[in-house]
Amino acid sequence: MKILVINCGSSSLKYQLFDMDNESVLAKGLVDRIGIDGSNITHKKTGSEDHKVSTQIPDHKVAMDLVLKLLLDKDHGVLKSLDEISAAGHRIVSGGDYFKESVLVNAEVLDAIKKCIPLAPLHNPGHLMGIEAIQHALPKMPNVVVFDTAFHQTMPDYAYMYGLPYDVYEKQRVRRYGAHGTSHHFVSLRAAEFLGIDISKIKMITCHLGNGSSISAVQNGKCVDTSMGLTPLAGVLMGTRTGDMDPAVVPFVQKALNLGPDEMNNFMNKKSGLLGISGVSSDLRDVEEAANKGNARAKLAVEILEYGIKKYIGAYTAAMGGLDVIVFTAGIGENSASTREGVCKGLEFLGVKIDPAKNNIRGKEAIISADDSRVKVVVIPTNEELMIARDTKRLTA
Repeated sequence: MKILVINCGSSSLKYQLFDMDNESVLAKGLVDRIGIDGSNITHKKTGSEDHKVSTQIPDHKVAMDLVLKLLLDKDHGVLKSLDEISAAGHRIVSGGDYFKESVLVNAEVLDAIKKCIPLAPLHNPGHLMGIEAIQHALPKMPNVVVFDTAFHQTMPDYAYMYGLPYDVYEKQRVRRYGAHGTSHHFVSLRAAEFLGIDISKIKMITCHLGNGSSISAVQNGKCVDTSMGLTPLAGVLMGTRTGDMDPAVVPFVQKALNLGPDEMNNFMNKKSGLLGISGVSSDLRDVEEAANKGNARAKLAVEILEYGIKKYIGAYTAAMGGLDVIVFTAGIGENSASTREGVCKGLEFLGVKIDPAKNNIRGKEAIISADDSRVKVVVIPTNEELMIARDTKRLTA
């Protein structure tokens, strides 16, 4: 069974074609700058070099047609017929509280995704264009949507509600939704499998750390809390996002800097975080390098990030009444040994003990806690595309 996984943005289309008989990737690629001058596609057949094509790609339908042609190409393709593709799975950033799990696409599902556009205005419209494009190209093929918010729908109401008047929740659906749910779900399952333990009987904290970062509390296999909120702005310090702060900061800074609502939103999402504190970069690698050379602001940015993650681990341990496993994943979580060490330092009272030699790894599955650490600390590379492919297979096989 072959599954095409699609992740569309407003001007991009990422794809991976899986052979679900062995969960291998047959081909993958990225269509970039859709509807913009200089559009191109980078396609890679597994085992071969990248194949790049620069051409005019005015919309997502043209982009999808180009992807399908490359999958059939005699030199760069992996299919003899498009009939070999059994289904397509789509990443959707926000399903609001309409969806608690992945679902097959129909008219009602598409309508609900449209209603969630205010919750993810930069993402959901692109996702919808991707679905429309594949439906246009292969109208009889089933499609499945997998929501980044779905895994967090098991949170209790006291965890996802804000202290606003209740009718704001009832009428505007303002509440905590979280993000990166597909990643948190994948690594929680894989960590339990990797450690050989029953996920239905443990308390785990998953740390998805990248340019965007979120922390989730996973108790007995279910998400009970997560750090991102109504939008991905909440939680720990990120590449260009503020993370948590006093809400009164918003009108105060708006007035002080004479910013409108959209300008303030951009200020918090695009100019803050590691970039805003360090003045160096939004990329932690650059910030760490500057900190190691004595840049005080860069050092401060690193400390704020590590301190914020540590606070969430402490809070979620209290919320769950204990802790068995900490998982690090995504770009920073998988590759920054110093961040992992900095986060875990000081958590010895919880039973967390890092082995520096074991922690000296990048981008691979590993136990990095000491043999006598009561809490297991592991690195698990995330694979959201595979999680989407698995859900798509489950719903269409």
